[in-house]
Amino acid sequence: MSGHNTKVGIRKARFGDAAAIAELSGQLGYPASAAEMEERLTSLLHRPRHSVVFVAEDSTGQVIGWLHVSVTALLEVALRAEVNGLVVAEGQRSAGAGARLLQAAERWAKGKGCKGMSVRSNVIRDRAHAFYQRNGYEHFKTQKAFRKFL
Repeated sequence: MSGHNTKVGIRKARFGDAAAIAELSGQLGYPASAAEMEERLTSLLHRPRHSVVFVAEDSTGQVIGWLHVSVTALLEVALRAEVNGLVVAEGQRSAGAGARLLQAAERWAKGKGCKGMSVRSNVIRDRAHAFYQRNGYEHFKTQKAFRKFL
């Protein structure tokens, strides 16, 4: 089932995509209700200058994947974009939707003046690591992530 599925369309997310994005987010390991996702998506869609959410649709118009990318302005490196999340529906993986989402994000980032792209991926996601490497990304650092709830 590898190869590119030309019947997959890529477009920017719309408000009505929240439920499908929420379901896919759960497959990624980040469950959210449709209402929670609608609130998050609304916030992002009102700030298009700094981030964008792309969705992949199959030939019937069903959302089968999403990618969130944002511009990351840091002092220590040139302007870059970061893939904040990417998921393709189970049963639809390895057919080209993820690669097409990544290409859309890269074009968007170039248009924003970014000099590079970065992505973080959980150490247990071997399949995702291979995907990024196949798409020209190189592993350059392993780190620990810390979080504090406010």
